[in-house]
Order: sequence, then C-alpha cells, then structure tokens
Amino acid sequence: MTSLDRSYQLIRRPHVTEKATDDSARRNAYSFRVPRDANKVEIRQAVERLFEVKVKSVNTLTVKSKWKIRGRTIGRTQEWKKAMVVLQEGQSIDVL
Repeated sequence: MTSLDRSYQLIRRPHVTEKATDDSARRNAYSFRVPRDANKVEIRQAVERLFEVKVKSVNTLTVKSKWKIRGRTIGRTQEWKKAMVVLQEGQSIDVL
C-alpha cells in the first residue's frame, strides 16, 4: 500500500456542521472524521499530501457513543474520532 492510499483511508470525510463552518472562517480550522487508531502525525501528513497545504496544528477527540432507544430495540451509536486541523496563514481547503 502506498502512502497516498493510506492518506485516503485516514481522511474519511469532512465533518461539516455549523460550528465547524464557523471555525473554518474564524481560525482557518477544518474538521474531519478519521479512524480511531489514527494519530496526529499521520493526520497531518495525510492532509498535507491530499490537499497540498501546510498544517499549523492538529487536535483530536473521540466522540463517545450514545444510547438510542427505538421501540423495543435498545442500542448504542458508534464511537468515532474527529480531527480539527488548523492551517497556516493564507492556506485553505475547498471542502464542499
């Protein structure tokens, strides 16, 4: 597997919410869903390789699962990891 293939596996999809959109306008930060075993160094390299930008910093957090009840069925949502990537001045990513 090449490093470009791994980059496509690391950056699964952009996490587009109202808060994430405001964050990209205010502090040039973009949010992505990533695998739970991905680390900050791998995420930084993948974003720089895929979007050809310079990354200033990477913050990650694990979104915990929640209980959901639908009729008689009880279950939990899946845990996932979110990466917030802050880009250098003058850099941008066209997410949509």
